[in-house]
Amino acid sequence: MLLHTRYLVFLLLAVMGASSLTACDSGGPPGSAPGPTEVGVVTLVAVDTPVSVELPGRTQAYRKAEVRPQVSGIIDKRLFEEGSLVEEGSQLYQINLASYQAAYNTARAELASAEADFTAAQAREVRYRNLVSAKAVSQQNYDDALATLGQAKASLMAGKASVERAEINLEYTRVVAPIAGVIGKSSVTEGALVTAGQTQVLATIQQLDPIYVEVSQSANELLNMRRQIMQGKVVSTDSANVQIIFDDGSIYEHPGKLQFSEVGVNESTGTVVLRAIFPNPDQLLLPGMFVRTRVEEGVHLDALLVPQQGIARDRSGNATALVVNTEGNVELRKINAARAIGDKWLVEEGLSAGDKVIVEGLQKVKPGALVKPVSSATE
Repeated sequence: MLLHTRYLVFLLLAVMGASSLTACDSGGPPGSAPGPTEVGVVTLVAVDTPVSVELPGRTQAYRKAEVRPQVSGIIDKRLFEEGSLVEEGSQLYQINLASYQAAYNTARAELASAEADFTAAQAREVRYRNLVSAKAVSQQNYDDALATLGQAKASLMAGKASVERAEINLEYTRVVAPIAGVIGKSSVTEGALVTAGQTQVLATIQQLDPIYVEVSQSANELLNMRRQIMQGKVVSTDSANVQIIFDDGSIYEHPGKLQFSEVGVNESTGTVVLRAIFPNPDQLLLPGMFVRTRVEEGVHLDALLVPQQGIARDRSGNATALVVNTEGNVELRKINAARAIGDKWLVEEGLSAGDKVIVEGLQKVKPGALVKPVSSATE
């Protein structure tokens, strides 16, 4: 009996000790209610924010010329190094000119003969004109002299045209660079026969500084941006800046300018082609390269930017945010998160300047809960 009484006393003391420890751990007396949950918030501020979009693109040469022969003949010389920089007008090939030189000399001789005939016919016409006025020759003789003068004049003009054509053909034996740029490999060697108007290209010259980048943008995105500009939400820039982003995340050091936007939509892809121009002094960009571009579309006025960790999606895929109201309670807001800008979302509907959006402690609260808002380090 005495042993049983001692056991009950020991059990009672153990229970009281455990209760005291629980009260100490809770920081207050037993039965006290817990305080509001502490959450990190950002207070939204409306700021004018540049709006940009990342689009895929491909580089293209600023100018490209395919070199073809304009007269037929045998290639005597190739006068350039493949892959080198050539100047506009510099000679690239020499076509054998013997036959063209002979044709030029013949045309010059025929022109000299035509000039002599014209001089004689002109003198005869003057002489017969004076004689016919004195009735010394018949009118028919004068008419014949006048016709002969006309024929001589026509022959003289034809002779000059023949000389000019022969001179042009002779000059075309010198195949020159139509533009300045980097020349590729030659498709022919010395001794090859080339013909005027052939489809085979002798060589290709490309101007790489500056260089074009053509990008494609969804027609729907372009339409949405133009609507926002019309509504006054976005202010367009006169000359949009464009940046190139390489695969390693680095940015090309020379910014470009957007030149134009295509007026039509590609029926198969639903995209619009945009063209930007970039300086390329070091020829780091080569034609045909695939790149990512960041195109500056304008400035969004009074934009609300929310850190991405403060935006969630419901089961329907709609964007939502938890906001602390003036009473300290949590509210669930359905929002329109238009696009990502850096590590934040651009919110166009559902939030206002001054709202406190929860970005830390989201897993500890739910709508209607009383919380204690604390400025987040991300603000």
